[in-house]
Amino acid sequence: MASVKKKGLISDLKERLIQHLFEMSGWLALVVLLGIFALLLTTAIPAFKEINLKEFFTSSRWDPTSPEKPEYGILSMVVSTMLVTAGALAIAFPLGLGVAAYLSDVASHKVREIVKPVVELLAAIPSVVVGFIGLTLVGPLIARIFKLSNGLNALNGSLLLAIMALPTVISISEDSLQAVPQAYVEASLALGANRWQTLVRVKIPAAISGIAASFMLGLGRAIGETMTVLMATGNARSFPHGFLDSVRTLSANIAIELGEVPYYTTHYYALFALGLILFVMTFVINLTADLILEKQKRKLQ
Repeated sequence: MASVKKKGLISDLKERLIQHLFEMSGWLALVVLLGIFALLLTTAIPAFKEINLKEFFTSSRWDPTSPEKPEYGILSMVVSTMLVTAGALAIAFPLGLGVAAYLSDVASHKVREIVKPVVELLAAIPSVVVGFIGLTLVGPLIARIFKLSNGLNALNGSLLLAIMALPTVISISEDSLQAVPQAYVEASLALGANRWQTLVRVKIPAAISGIAASFMLGLGRAIGETMTVLMATGNARSFPHGFLDSVRTLSANIAIELGEVPYYTTHYYALFALGLILFVMTFVINLTADLILEKQKRKLQ
Protein backbone atom coordinates (compact mmCIF):
# COMPACT_ATOMS: atom_id res chain seq x y z
CA MET A 1 0.00 0.00 0.00
CA ALA A 2 2.82 2.39 0.91
CA SER A 3 4.59 1.49 -2.35
CA VAL A 4 1.48 2.32 -4.39
CA LYS A 5 1.08 5.64 -2.55
CA LYS A 6 4.72 6.47 -3.14
CA LYS A 7 4.38 5.77 -6.88
CA GLY A 8 1.30 7.98 -6.97
CA LEU A 9 3.17 10.86 -5.32
CA ILE A 10 6.07 10.48 -7.77
CA SER A 11 3.64 10.45 -10.70
CA ASP A 12 1.89 13.62 -9.42
CA LEU A 13 5.26 15.30 -8.95
CA LYS A 14 6.28 14.46 -12.52
CA GLU A 15 3.00 15.84 -13.88
CA ARG A 16 3.41 19.08 -11.94
CA LEU A 17 7.02 19.45 -13.12
CA ILE A 18 5.99 18.92 -16.74
CA GLN A 19 3.12 21.38 -16.34
CA HIS A 20 5.44 24.02 -14.87
CA LEU A 21 7.98 23.37 -17.64
CA PHE A 22 5.32 24.01 -20.30
CA GLU A 23 4.16 27.14 -18.49
CA MET A 24 7.72 28.44 -18.29
CA SER A 25 8.22 27.74 -22.00
CA GLY A 26 5.07 29.70 -22.84
CA TRP A 27 6.09 32.65 -20.67
CA LEU A 28 9.62 32.56 -22.11
CA ALA A 29 8.25 32.78 -25.65
CA LEU A 30 6.11 35.75 -24.60
CA VAL A 31 9.06 37.48 -22.92
CA VAL A 32 11.23 37.00 -26.02
CA LEU A 33 8.47 38.37 -28.26
CA LEU A 34 7.97 41.42 -26.04
CA GLY A 35 11.73 41.91 -25.84
CA ILE A 36 12.04 41.97 -29.63
CA PHE A 37 9.14 44.40 -29.89
CA ALA A 38 10.62 46.65 -27.19
CA LEU A 39 14.02 46.67 -28.89
CA LEU A 40 12.52 47.59 -32.26
CA LEU A 41 10.23 50.22 -30.76
CA THR A 42 12.85 51.98 -28.64
CA THR A 43 15.35 52.04 -31.52
CA ALA A 44 12.75 53.20 -34.05
CA ILE A 45 11.36 56.08 -31.95
CA PRO A 46 14.29 58.43 -32.74
CA ALA A 47 13.60 57.92 -36.45
CA PHE A 48 10.00 59.03 -36.03
CA LYS A 49 11.27 62.13 -34.22
CA GLU A 50 13.83 63.04 -36.89
CA ILE A 51 11.92 62.09 -40.06
CA ASN A 52 8.74 63.68 -41.36
CA LEU A 53 6.12 60.94 -40.92
CA LYS A 54 4.11 62.02 -43.96
CA GLU A 55 7.22 61.76 -46.12
CA PHE A 56 8.17 58.46 -44.48
CA PHE A 57 4.89 56.71 -45.29
CA THR A 58 3.83 58.42 -48.54
CA SER A 59 7.07 59.11 -50.43
CA SER A 60 8.59 56.47 -52.72
CA ARG A 61 12.09 57.96 -52.58
CA TRP A 62 14.53 56.12 -50.30
CA ASP A 63 18.00 57.67 -50.49
CA PRO A 64 19.48 58.01 -46.97
CA THR A 65 23.04 58.58 -48.22
CA SER A 66 22.28 61.54 -50.47
CA PRO A 67 24.80 64.34 -49.71
CA GLU A 68 22.22 67.01 -50.53
CA LYS A 69 19.04 65.92 -48.76
CA PRO A 70 18.62 62.38 -47.37
CA GLU A 71 15.20 60.95 -48.21
CA TYR A 72 13.34 58.29 -46.23
CA GLY A 73 10.23 57.27 -48.15
CA ILE A 74 9.12 53.65 -47.79
CA LEU A 75 6.07 53.57 -50.07
CA SER A 76 7.86 51.86 -52.97
CA MET A 77 9.23 49.15 -50.65
CA VAL A 78 5.84 48.57 -49.02
CA VAL A 79 4.18 48.25 -52.43
CA SER A 80 7.01 45.97 -53.62
CA THR A 81 6.60 43.76 -50.56
CA MET A 82 2.85 43.48 -51.05
CA LEU A 83 3.24 42.90 -54.81
CA VAL A 84 5.66 40.01 -54.40
CA THR A 85 3.62 38.53 -51.53
CA ALA A 86 0.32 38.81 -53.40
CA GLY A 87 1.85 37.11 -56.44
CA ALA A 88 3.23 34.31 -54.27
CA LEU A 89 -0.13 33.66 -52.60
CA ALA A 90 -2.01 33.82 -55.92
CA ILE A 91 0.13 30.84 -56.94
CA ALA A 92 0.54 29.03 -53.63
CA PHE A 93 -3.03 29.15 -52.32
CA PRO A 94 -4.97 27.42 -55.16
CA LEU A 95 -2.11 24.99 -55.76
CA GLY A 96 -1.75 24.26 -52.04
CA LEU A 97 -5.49 23.79 -51.55
CA GLY A 98 -5.59 21.44 -54.53
CA VAL A 99 -2.75 19.32 -53.15
CA ALA A 100 -4.37 19.33 -49.70
CA ALA A 101 -7.70 18.16 -51.17
CA TYR A 102 -5.89 15.44 -53.12
CA LEU A 103 -4.08 14.18 -50.04
CA SER A 104 -7.22 14.34 -47.93
CA ASP A 105 -9.82 12.77 -50.24
CA VAL A 106 -8.23 11.24 -53.32
CA ALA A 107 -4.78 9.82 -52.61
CA SER A 108 -4.39 6.33 -51.25
CA HIS A 109 -2.81 5.80 -47.85
CA LYS A 110 0.46 4.69 -49.46
CA VAL A 111 0.63 7.74 -51.76
CA ARG A 112 -0.22 10.07 -48.87
CA GLU A 113 2.58 8.62 -46.75
CA ILE A 114 5.05 9.40 -49.56
CA VAL A 115 3.76 12.77 -50.80
CA LYS A 116 3.09 14.49 -47.46
CA PRO A 117 6.66 14.14 -46.08
CA VAL A 118 8.03 15.31 -49.43
CA VAL A 119 5.80 18.40 -49.30
CA GLU A 120 6.80 19.15 -45.72
CA LEU A 121 10.46 18.68 -46.67
CA LEU A 122 10.14 21.80 -48.83
CA ALA A 123 10.02 23.82 -45.60
CA ALA A 124 13.50 22.54 -44.70
CA ILE A 125 15.15 23.91 -47.85
CA PRO A 126 17.28 26.94 -46.86
CA SER A 127 16.04 30.21 -48.33
CA VAL A 128 19.48 30.93 -49.79
CA VAL A 129 19.21 27.72 -51.83
CA VAL A 130 15.80 28.75 -53.13
CA GLY A 131 17.22 32.17 -53.98
CA PHE A 132 20.13 30.56 -55.82
CA ILE A 133 17.67 28.50 -57.89
CA GLY A 134 15.80 31.70 -58.75
CA LEU A 135 19.03 33.42 -59.68
CA THR A 136 20.38 30.69 -61.94
CA LEU A 137 17.29 28.88 -63.29
CA VAL A 138 14.00 30.74 -62.84
CA GLY A 139 15.38 34.20 -63.64
CA PRO A 140 16.95 33.28 -67.00
CA LEU A 141 13.77 31.36 -67.93
CA ILE A 142 11.60 34.44 -67.21
CA ALA A 143 14.01 36.59 -69.22
CA ARG A 144 13.71 34.28 -72.24
CA ILE A 145 9.93 34.01 -72.04
CA PHE A 146 9.26 37.75 -71.70
CA LYS A 147 12.35 38.85 -73.71
CA LEU A 148 13.88 40.83 -70.85
CA SER A 149 17.50 41.73 -70.20
CA ASN A 150 17.31 39.75 -66.94
CA GLY A 151 14.73 37.88 -64.89
CA LEU A 152 15.44 39.51 -61.54
CA ASN A 153 11.99 40.95 -60.90
CA ALA A 154 8.84 40.65 -58.81
CA LEU A 155 7.59 37.64 -60.80
CA ASN A 156 10.74 35.69 -59.98
CA GLY A 157 10.35 36.52 -56.28
CA SER A 158 6.66 35.56 -56.33
CA LEU A 159 7.38 32.15 -57.87
CA LEU A 160 10.06 31.38 -55.30
CA LEU A 161 8.01 32.60 -52.34
CA ALA A 162 5.11 30.49 -53.58
CA ILE A 163 7.33 27.42 -53.32
CA MET A 164 8.34 28.41 -49.79
CA ALA A 165 4.74 29.07 -48.69
CA LEU A 166 3.36 25.81 -50.13
CA PRO A 167 4.26 23.52 -47.17
CA THR A 168 2.40 25.79 -44.75
CA VAL A 169 -0.69 26.07 -46.94
CA ILE A 170 -0.80 22.36 -47.78
CA SER A 171 -0.19 21.03 -44.26
CA ILE A 172 -2.73 23.22 -42.45
CA SER A 173 -5.37 22.93 -45.19
CA GLU A 174 -5.01 19.15 -45.27
CA ASP A 175 -5.25 18.91 -41.47
CA SER A 176 -8.37 21.11 -41.56
CA LEU A 177 -10.02 18.90 -44.20
CA GLN A 178 -9.13 15.78 -42.21
CA ALA A 179 -10.69 17.33 -39.10
CA VAL A 180 -14.13 17.67 -40.72
CA PRO A 181 -16.42 15.13 -38.99
CA GLN A 182 -16.97 11.98 -41.03
CA ALA A 183 -20.69 12.32 -40.39
CA TYR A 184 -20.75 15.35 -42.72
CA VAL A 185 -19.26 13.28 -45.55
CA GLU A 186 -21.53 10.31 -44.94
CA ALA A 187 -24.62 12.52 -44.87
CA SER A 188 -23.64 14.16 -48.17
CA LEU A 189 -22.99 10.82 -49.87
CA ALA A 190 -26.28 9.43 -48.50
CA LEU A 191 -28.15 12.33 -50.14
CA GLY A 192 -26.74 11.37 -53.53
CA ALA A 193 -23.74 13.69 -53.86
CA ASN A 194 -20.59 12.29 -55.41
CA ARG A 195 -17.11 12.61 -53.88
CA TRP A 196 -16.29 15.77 -55.83
CA GLN A 197 -19.52 17.50 -54.81
CA THR A 198 -18.98 16.41 -51.21
CA LEU A 199 -15.47 17.84 -51.21
CA VAL A 200 -16.39 21.18 -52.80
CA ARG A 201 -19.77 21.81 -51.18
CA VAL A 202 -19.38 20.15 -47.78
CA LYS A 203 -15.79 19.57 -46.65
CA ILE A 204 -14.16 22.77 -47.90
CA PRO A 205 -16.94 25.04 -46.51
CA ALA A 206 -16.76 23.17 -43.20
CA ALA A 207 -12.98 23.60 -43.07
CA ILE A 208 -12.93 27.16 -44.39
CA SER A 209 -11.60 28.63 -41.12
CA GLY A 210 -8.55 26.37 -41.15
CA ILE A 211 -8.02 26.97 -44.86
CA ALA A 212 -8.19 30.72 -44.28
CA ALA A 213 -5.66 30.32 -41.46
CA SER A 214 -3.31 28.47 -43.82
CA PHE A 215 -3.63 31.40 -46.22
CA MET A 216 -2.80 33.88 -43.46
CA LEU A 217 0.18 31.87 -42.22
CA GLY A 218 1.44 31.50 -45.78
CA LEU A 219 1.11 35.25 -46.10
CA GLY A 220 3.14 35.75 -42.93
CA ARG A 221 5.78 33.31 -44.21
CA ALA A 222 6.10 35.14 -47.52
CA ILE A 223 5.99 38.72 -46.28
CA GLY A 224 8.92 38.30 -43.90
CA GLU A 225 11.22 36.33 -46.22
CA THR A 226 14.58 38.01 -46.80
CA MET A 227 17.32 36.05 -48.55
CA THR A 228 15.21 34.73 -51.41
CA VAL A 229 13.84 38.12 -52.45
CA LEU A 230 17.24 39.69 -51.86
CA MET A 231 18.78 37.38 -54.45
CA ALA A 232 15.95 37.13 -56.98
CA THR A 233 14.09 40.43 -57.32
CA GLY A 234 16.75 42.85 -58.56
CA ASN A 235 16.58 45.23 -55.55
CA ALA A 236 15.64 48.33 -57.55
CA ARG A 237 14.42 51.13 -55.27
CA SER A 238 12.06 52.57 -57.88
CA PHE A 239 8.27 52.32 -57.57
CA PRO A 240 7.07 49.06 -59.20
CA HIS A 241 4.42 49.11 -61.94
CA GLY A 242 4.11 45.39 -62.58
CA PHE A 243 5.51 41.94 -61.92
CA LEU A 244 8.22 42.33 -64.56
CA ASP A 245 9.80 45.29 -62.73
CA SER A 246 12.73 44.86 -60.38
CA VAL A 247 11.71 45.55 -56.79
CA ARG A 248 13.17 45.90 -53.31
CA THR A 249 11.15 44.63 -50.35
CA LEU A 250 11.29 45.90 -46.77
CA SER A 251 13.18 42.85 -45.50
CA ALA A 252 15.70 42.95 -48.38
CA ASN A 253 16.38 46.64 -47.77
CA ILE A 254 17.14 46.00 -44.11
CA ALA A 255 19.49 43.14 -44.99
CA ILE A 256 21.32 45.20 -47.62
CA GLU A 257 21.86 48.37 -45.61
CA LEU A 258 21.99 47.51 -41.91
CA GLY A 259 25.44 45.92 -42.01
CA GLU A 260 27.10 49.06 -43.39
CA VAL A 261 25.14 51.92 -41.82
CA PRO A 262 26.86 53.93 -39.06
CA TYR A 263 25.35 53.30 -35.64
CA TYR A 264 22.98 55.79 -34.00
CA THR A 265 22.37 57.84 -37.14
CA THR A 266 19.02 58.75 -38.65
CA HIS A 267 19.59 56.07 -41.31
CA TYR A 268 20.26 53.48 -38.59
CA TYR A 269 17.08 54.37 -36.71
CA ALA A 270 15.06 54.41 -39.96
CA LEU A 271 16.08 50.82 -40.70
CA PHE A 272 14.83 49.78 -37.26
CA ALA A 273 11.59 51.59 -38.07
CA LEU A 274 11.30 49.38 -41.16
CA GLY A 275 11.87 46.36 -38.93
CA LEU A 276 9.15 47.54 -36.56
CA ILE A 277 6.68 47.94 -39.43
CA LEU A 278 7.54 44.47 -40.73
CA PHE A 279 7.23 43.00 -37.23
CA VAL A 280 3.78 44.54 -36.71
CA MET A 281 2.59 43.32 -40.12
CA THR A 282 3.67 39.71 -39.55
CA PHE A 283 2.46 39.73 -35.93
CA VAL A 284 -1.03 40.89 -36.94
CA ILE A 285 -1.18 38.30 -39.73
CA ASN A 286 -0.10 35.41 -37.50
CA LEU A 287 -2.37 36.50 -34.65
CA THR A 288 -5.31 36.61 -37.04
CA ALA A 289 -4.45 33.12 -38.29
CA ASP A 290 -4.30 31.78 -34.72
CA LEU A 291 -7.70 33.31 -33.92
CA ILE A 292 -9.20 31.75 -37.05
CA LEU A 293 -7.77 28.33 -36.16
CA GLU A 294 -9.13 28.60 -32.62
CA LYS A 295 -12.54 29.51 -34.04
CA GLN A 296 -12.50 26.39 -36.24
CA LYS A 297 -11.54 24.16 -33.29
CA ARG A 298 -14.52 25.44 -31.29
CA LYS A 299 -16.76 25.02 -34.32
CA LEU A 300 -15.83 21.37 -34.84
CA GLN A 301 -15.96 20.38 -31.16
